[in-house]
Amino acid sequence: MPKLNKPVAGYHILMILSAVDHKFSIGEDRIIAEYIAENFPIHVSLDAQTEFLASIPEEDYFTQFQKAMDSFYQDSTEAERLHLIEFAVKLVKATKPITPLENVFLDELFNEWTETII
Repeated sequence: MPKLNKPVAGYHILMILSAVDHKFSIGEDRIIAEYIAENFPIHVSLDAQTEFLASIPEEDYFTQFQKAMDSFYQDSTEAERLHLIEFAVKLVKATKPITPLENVFLDELFNEWTETII
């Protein structure tokens, strides 16, 4: 898959985070809808992206997550990355408890994106 643009990369990050615990809640759906409304000023169909993400084998989630992180990072400011981390934290908190695997993915975001801030 080619490099993703920033909004689509963020969508991939959130959708993968929502899938790793095998639960999807109304709260997660609302958070993703909020992200879409904030980052896609015109109506965009994300059906192709959703189909692509649904086709990824579970063992490849982390690799795709890292690719999306890299794409987002390249096109974003520090403030935008921190804002997406806020979305990610809200998302994983929506289905309590935060699972160990969700924590691994969140740690990856924090470790890769905040190392230059601290």
